[in-house]
This record gives sequence, structure tokens and C-alpha cells, in this order.
Amino acid sequence: MATQILTLNQISVKGLERLPRDSYEIASEFAHPDAILLRSHKLQAQDIADSVLAIGRAGAGVNNIPVAECTRRGIPVFNSPGANANAVKELVATALLLGSRGIIEGIQYVDTLAGMTDGAEMHKALEAQKKQFKGSELVGKTLGVVGLGAIGSMVAEMALTLGMKVVGYDPALSVEAAWRLSSQVVKADTLSALFARADYISLHLPVLDSTRGLVNSELLNATRPGTCLLNFARQEIVDEAAIIKALDAGKLRKYIADFPSPELIGRKDVILMPHIGASTDEAEDNCAIMAAEQLRDFLENGNIRNSVNFPNLQLERVTGCRLSVTNENVPKILGGILAILADENINVIDMLNKSRDEVAYNLIDIGTHVSDTVLDQMRALEGVINVRLIGDCA
Repeated sequence: MATQILTLNQISVKGLERLPRDSYEIASEFAHPDAILLRSHKLQAQDIADSVLAIGRAGAGVNNIPVAECTRRGIPVFNSPGANANAVKELVATALLLGSRGIIEGIQYVDTLAGMTDGAEMHKALEAQKKQFKGSELVGKTLGVVGLGAIGSMVAEMALTLGMKVVGYDPALSVEAAWRLSSQVVKADTLSALFARADYISLHLPVLDSTRGLVNSELLNATRPGTCLLNFARQEIVDEAAIIKALDAGKLRKYIADFPSPELIGRKDVILMPHIGASTDEAEDNCAIMAAEQLRDFLENGNIRNSVNFPNLQLERVTGCRLSVTNENVPKILGGILAILADENINVIDMLNKSRDEVAYNLIDIGTHVSDTVLDQMRALEGVINVRLIGDCA
């Protein structure tokens, strides 16, 4: 029977092609799907069928998915970090230029000359008015990058190529991210220190309890007058009332964001875009491909890559028969699973176990068939969330 994938948004064909039609059935309506693949659809907990084994998000943010409920039910949630990084980086580059020159104002002025038919008169008008659109160059200016993950590190590299100085801050910087970061990026010890040094500041943080409203009045007071703040991360990480106050006081010269709100629309010192950071054909393809491949690897092998609620865990297949076990992250549960296998004289050939916060995940390769009765014994153990048999155990 084909594995059923429920799609809740229009997913790139290039991504769906990674799920072979002879093994997977893909549709926008299933009563009992094996997995869900979505983009921005707001998924409610009650809409996740009991049959769902995994959820794939073709994008980075997962605030549209009830992750805590998925964790409780043993459902890994996958995202696509970095797949849209280049698209966002290019829009940040655009924003830097829009924030340094009177480009938008100049274009708007030219549009007012639509009724002018005399070329010489138009030239005279342009020469007389262009001085009001004068800006400054980016070369030699300092860009502060808050968050140095897949997108932030690319933004930092882009700014260096433009001749800017770059200061970065990321208290959760991973070893992998540190390796790809240029040595020319100066590390700030605190967020307020970065805000005090930068001419431009670009935010690249996820929405967490620790980042919600992070950019507040206290932090903005640390900025030098005339700073330009860019937000292509998430609306929730800034306190908009504090942004307006800083703009009115001249602490911020301009605020450029991908998240319009009624309070900000219409201000001359604000440039707003309609959440288009990842809106390129290439980004949509890359996100869909990554999400589909991760779902397939989990469904077929139990491997986990880029999950937001489960530990990353990949185990090379050495047999056709594999057990996938999710349990609460407490002692003795894995021992109970192995004891059941031992009682049935089922040999464990290879095994890997990892935990993340309150959940633990195990892949166990076994050499012989395991009956439904044995699987039910494992599921009955206190603390076991789910047990799945993967592959041909004949």
C-alpha cells in the first residue's frame, strides 16, 4: 500500500518529485495520511490524524504548527533551514540599498512627471530636485547581524563583499555555523554592544520565548542616532511601540521590515514589504525538496534530519528490519525494550539512541521478524510514546 502524504499548501513540483509515485500517494485530502507536507497553512492540533507519523514544513519557521502537541504524540516536525537563505539574503541586500539612498523617493518623484512632454524641461526639473534624494554609501559602514545561522551568516558575508564592516551576535552559535562564518566578522559580547556600534542592524532570529519582543526600548536606546534597523526574521521579535518611539526620537533613522502592520504603514521613515523574503521560485523549490527528502528518509529509514522537536539521528541500514522507538526521556525505558527483544531471542545488530529535551528517540536494527504481539509489549511499557516497524523483516 502506498504511503499517503497530505499536502496543505501548493508544494513545488520539484519537491513532490522526490516522493516516487510508485511508493507515495499525494493529495490535499486524506482521512488517514501517513505524513503532512505544508508551507504556511495554520495547522491545528485537532486536524492531525492519529495516523500521522511526521510533518514536513517547506520553510524555516514552524509557528504555524502545534509543535508541543506533536512532541507529546511522538510526531517529529521537520523544517527546511537554509533552503531559502539566499532569497532572504538578496532581499536584505536590497533593503540595505533602499535604506542608504533615496531610491524609493526618487522613483516616486519621477512618477509625478508623467504628464511632462518636454524632454529639456524634464531634465531641468530632475537636475533641480535630485539633491533631495541624496544618500550615503555602504562602504565603510558597520552592519550588525543578530543571529548568525544559515541566513545571518550569508548576510554577513554579503555585507563584507560590499565593503562594510560586520559585527555579529549569536549566543547560540553552533560549531557548524562558526566554521562557515568569515574571520572578518567581529563578535559582539552583548546585544546592546552590537546595537551601540552599528550603522545598520539586520535581525535573523527565530520566535522563541527568549526572543519575543527582544528589540525593546531599552535596547533601542543603546543605538547611535540615525541607525537603520532591518527585520526580515519575524514580526514578533520587535516591540513595534518601541520602534515607533525610537523613530520619533531620531534614534532610528529608518525601519525596513517584511511584516506590515497598521501602526507602521504610511510613515516616511518606514519601508514595508509584504512578507516576500522567501518568495522566489528557487527558494520554494529548495524548501520543498529538503522537506520532501527529510520526510522520505524518516518514513523509509526512521532517520531524522532538521527536526525542530526531535534529536538529529541517522543510522545506516545494515538489515532490512528496523525498529523506531520514541519515548519519554527518562531512565530504563530503552532497557525495557531491549529486554523484550532478548526474551524473544531477537538479536540487535545495530542501534542508536539520542534525546532532546523531554523526548528520546531510538533506531534499532534487528536480524529477524518481530511479531505484532512483541510490538504491543513494547508499546505497553510506561513512557513509550510510539513504536514503528520499518522495512521487510521476512
